[in-house]
Amino acid sequence: MAAPAANMKINGERLWESLMDMAKIGPGVAGGNNRQTLTDEDGEGRALFQKWCEAAGCTMGLDQMGNMFARREGTDPDALPVYVGSHLDTQPTGGKYDGVLGVLGGLEIIRTLNDLDVKTKHPIVVTNWTNEEGTRYAPAMLSSGVFAGMHTQKWAYNIEDAEGKKFGDELKRIGWRGEEEVGARKMHAFFELHIEQGPILEAEGKEIGVVTHGQGLSWTQVTVTGKDSHTGSTPMPMRKNAGLGMARMLDLVDQIAWSHKPNAVGAAGHIDVYPNSRNVIPGKVVFTVDFRSPDIAVIKAMENEFRNGASQIAGAMGLGIVFEKVGGFDPVTFDEKCVSAVRGAAERLGYSHRDIISGAGHDACWINRQAPTAMVMCPCVDGLSHNEAEEISKEWATAGADVLLHAVVETAEIVE
Repeated sequence: MAAPAANMKINGERLWESLMDMAKIGPGVAGGNNRQTLTDEDGEGRALFQKWCEAAGCTMGLDQMGNMFARREGTDPDALPVYVGSHLDTQPTGGKYDGVLGVLGGLEIIRTLNDLDVKTKHPIVVTNWTNEEGTRYAPAMLSSGVFAGMHTQKWAYNIEDAEGKKFGDELKRIGWRGEEEVGARKMHAFFELHIEQGPILEAEGKEIGVVTHGQGLSWTQVTVTGKDSHTGSTPMPMRKNAGLGMARMLDLVDQIAWSHKPNAVGAAGHIDVYPNSRNVIPGKVVFTVDFRSPDIAVIKAMENEFRNGASQIAGAMGLGIVFEKVGGFDPVTFDEKCVSAVRGAAERLGYSHRDIISGAGHDACWINRQAPTAMVMCPCVDGLSHNEAEEISKEWATAGADVLLHAVVETAEIVE
């Protein structure tokens, strides 16, 4: 298949204007966005996206999980489509680019091909996956997970938010439940453009991240039990301090992650302390250990090292301890041919680039199980994401979308 000419580029100004227009829907309190999944704001953002897609000549498909599929026809009716996209939902205090860049970058591909009157053999389909963030309805990447057969639709429909509202009911309420069977679509390939959500590209002055792998993830919830007692009147030798036990275990997590450098990471982001009173020694703590690596053997090794070490700490301190695996997924190796298309596009267009491993989960990680898949990343300022201060430059967005355009069009095959 022939690669597009190096002078084929997207309209960066138009892409940026679309990003800013979408950001007006569900504004946050500090310059970002609060467009959580299946809210009225999510429905409004979807309607704007559909309006833009139909104006670009696409037909819109909608499945029973609310996944949106905007299709530009190819010249071969039997050719499987090349899919491209990400998500429009945000964190409660999210930025303007996480996910949205990938969806609107896909739309910009369609607009650019229309401008240039370029036809492709394979159809191109721009996708908005429902509930990638998982902040209102856990887990993350929910609807792409149902699409890929990782979760059942029935289970997903019954997930409740903090107010007891079910996913299926809210999807129907906002008017974005389709009739199409989830996962019935067959793909020739899938590409996703995303901000890095980390500091590497900016720190190294690279414009493009060629994503070769996605880190695997392991979440283990740990419950440590001691004895509630007065902080002032309980002698040191007689204390059973669950909080101190947790502190030593968290230090162990850090040691384990460092011992598996360079690509392994580990921390505990969720911590609950009971009774959480100033003058009561904690009698119980619950925390979740998050280990990640692109190597499944490393993840399993870290899990085992932590369980053994934490058990020894608890035993030495007279504390009880219970482990529960509460989440995780295996590392992802993206398709070599699709990755090469991304790398070749960056080189052809003259953008500085480096191979990179995605430290976060993305819809592409699930879709990789269904079709050849790759990701493109652009830098973000200070690596900041899931924060209203999340920021990228117009130039970074343009470069990422240019590379996406070339990789998608090369895979969809230009018809001369």
